[in-house]
Amino acid sequence: MRLALLVAAIMLLAAPASAGPFDSWAALVVAGDSHAHSGADSRVFDNARRDLVKALKQMGFAANNIQQYSARPDLDLQTKPLRSDAADIATGFKRLTQQATGGCFVYFTSHGAPLGIVVGDSLVPIRAIGDIIDDSCHDRPAVVIISACFSGMFIPVLHADNRMIFTAARPDRTSFGCGEANTYTFFDQCILESLPKANNFPALADKTKECVAAREKEEGATPPSEPQLYIGSAISPLLQQDSFSVN
Repeated sequence: MRLALLVAAIMLLAAPASAGPFDSWAALVVAGDSHAHSGADSRVFDNARRDLVKALKQMGFAANNIQQYSARPDLDLQTKPLRSDAADIATGFKRLTQQATGGCFVYFTSHGAPLGIVVGDSLVPIRAIGDIIDDSCHDRPAVVIISACFSGMFIPVLHADNRMIFTAARPDRTSFGCGEANTYTFFDQCILESLPKANNFPALADKTKECVAAREKEEGATPPSEPQLYIGSAISPLLQQDSFSVN
């Protein structure tokens, strides 16, 4: 009997942990620029990239399924991100999604313009970002978060039934907090602060919107950025079911 109990205990300890909802998802986190709105050097976008990746790991994303890019990878020798370049991101993310065959998580934080977003040395058109996601994620469930001025412009380009898209601002509004004295943009900081209080992505979006509105009111930032949220009909039940926890 003792031998049987010992064998059972060993088998229990050796058994693999149950799969989490995101362990087979591919995650792409891009810090597109290394400058403040003034043109001065700033780590504001890279700070968000680095700390969001830490949070993703706590949520259950596998470390080898997370790909991160920086406009100044030479300044981060600890996490060793790849260099932000749209063509390299497209190639690298497609390769990653061939390895991680679940859903897709995509996060860009950078300066934005009405028709694009800064990635490395270029202003990349919205449609080009859409092509990266279309080519790599196809009909998989995808959560796409764009932290940039005018990022609401992404929703009509990227929307699909299998996607959730959350943007830092309306199509005609700027977002705030990309000065050289900031640690994070307002939106990125609210994402990071809201993650421990949310248990799924729709709840994260709701709490982030509340946080951004309060921060902008407190600091007199006008007009308000009004982050935008789109959730496709096919992904909605999945997002309500797939819960996470960040400590």
